[in-house]
Amino acid sequence: MPLVQSEEVRGALANKLRSVRSEETPTAPVPAPTAPGPRNPFEGATEPVVVTQPEFSENLPRKRIISQGDLEQFHRSPAFHELLGLIQTCNGSVRDRKLTEPIDESEPVSAILAVLDRVQQLVDETPRDTDSASTSRFGNPAFRVLYEKIVSTTDALLRTLPGLEADQRARARQELAVYFYESWGNAKRIDYGSGMELNFVCWLLLLVKLGVLQLPRDAPAMVLRVFWRYIEIMRVIQATYWLEPAGSHGVWGLDDYHFLPFLWGAAQLMDHAYLRPKSIHDNEIVDECAKDYMYFACIQSINAIKTESLRWHSPMLDDISSVRSWSKVNEGMVKMYRAEVLLKLPIAQHIFFGSLLDFGAPDTHPELVEEDEHGHRFHTGGAHGHAAHGHGEGQAAGWGDCCGIPIPSAFAAAEQSKGAPARTPIRRVPFD
Repeated sequence: MPLVQSEEVRGALANKLRSVRSEETPTAPVPAPTAPGPRNPFEGATEPVVVTQPEFSENLPRKRIISQGDLEQFHRSPAFHELLGLIQTCNGSVRDRKLTEPIDESEPVSAILAVLDRVQQLVDETPRDTDSASTSRFGNPAFRVLYEKIVSTTDALLRTLPGLEADQRARARQELAVYFYESWGNAKRIDYGSGMELNFVCWLLLLVKLGVLQLPRDAPAMVLRVFWRYIEIMRVIQATYWLEPAGSHGVWGLDDYHFLPFLWGAAQLMDHAYLRPKSIHDNEIVDECAKDYMYFACIQSINAIKTESLRWHSPMLDDISSVRSWSKVNEGMVKMYRAEVLLKLPIAQHIFFGSLLDFGAPDTHPELVEEDEHGHRFHTGGAHGHAAHGHGEGQAAGWGDCCGIPIPSAFAAAEQSKGAPARTPIRRVPFD
């Protein structure tokens, strides 16, 4: 007589079999299907994406991302697709290319490098304040002097770029100026973070849209010459004026200030014959490769100011070093930048939108445009606001000196640990 099993018995046996198999050969869970990413507007383009006759509004660019709803609108906007598309296009353009190798530099690229050199001159002409109050580790007030110099000279600097010289391009220069001087840090808080780095990328994007830069012709030079020169100058500014990192401890453990040098730096190494992600733990390899590769240069910079192991002060970098290939590192970095920078409210709130970078929706809260002396966003007719308090970067995340302790500069800690004079007792922060 055949044995007849009930549905309940068969189900129990199936569950038992699955549990036994999982114990014998553990398997990773199958990831949920993901929606296709946004279309790259620059992918395969042989001609530049140019706004030849933009219709400028009366208002200059300003911040529009205030709430989660605004962030979702930004995700659907042309600006989001253009920013991510530019990052991906530049990412592909520097694959297997060194910082030191010869690269064609167009006239606009050379002009932009001259502009950045002028900013470096302004830094050299603006020494750090050595008065009593400025010897703390929480930002040097001389940075505000530098920032004002950058703001006051921005229009003259932009006039030196091909296609922007004429008086008829004054409105375009006004929009570009906002992204340019915002990319050097925050003068109120004397800090810097990935939101400011993103403003520099927005500036490059607008130069592409205005036809000053052309893709794909200029993409390699935009990263390996222009962007890297910007990073070099920012390192000097951070070290000179002890800028606070705009976050509780950098951008997700990568670096106190930057993200994109790691993303594009991983692209440089994707086809390397012998360098692997774990090579960042060998100081001799790091020092040898820093001149050629952004990723190793960033590790060298961290090693120069922080004495403990990466696993303590940069746990994300330490985890990434166990990945087998740079292609996986790069792929993960792109996904991470999309999710944790472009689509993360505390960082995306720093993006400015105007006629050239379109938010793609009516302005529903035009009065919410101000910051108080502590860096908090508030309604112009309202009180001190803490909408972003406790979540994300900078003083707006609850680390400001009105809500908690400021975030010290690792450059300041390193310098003072070498015996630099300080008139105010400094409590050392672990691992910095």
